[in-house]
Amino acid sequence: MERKQFLRSLGAGAAFAIVFPCVHGCSKDSAETGLPVPTGIDFTIDLDAQEGAPLQNNGGFILKEFVVVAKNLEGQYVAASQICSHQQTEEVRFISKDGGIYYCSTHGARFDQTGKPLNSITSNPLKIFRTELTGNILRVFE
Repeated sequence: MERKQFLRSLGAGAAFAIVFPCVHGCSKDSAETGLPVPTGIDFTIDLDAQEGAPLQNNGGFILKEFVVVAKNLEGQYVAASQICSHQQTEEVRFISKDGGIYYCSTHGARFDQTGKPLNSITSNPLKIFRTELTGNILRVFE
């Protein structure tokens, strides 16, 4: 049997079984399938300790309690959910592109520092947390 004949013999049912998971996996309706967005966040980071070392440089970030804590390109501390608002994967990171944005590597969702979506991957905003610096202690909270 030739390949073309074999593919025809599979029919619409097999094609549906192969294609449906791919199409459904990126649909907006599946946004409730992943990890929950962090809530009740209130923690501190000692910027002089090893944990805070990546935050010494503009554009640096750390991950803590499913929160991305970054020192933006202007030298201010910002924080957002590590859980993407698109499909709740934990792949959000801070990148030094376009003035400093949050980026999810799962499907390419991009967000500004206020959590506003920057592309059509999702219309759901990214959860943003407050930051407060006292001496060398950075507090991240809701």
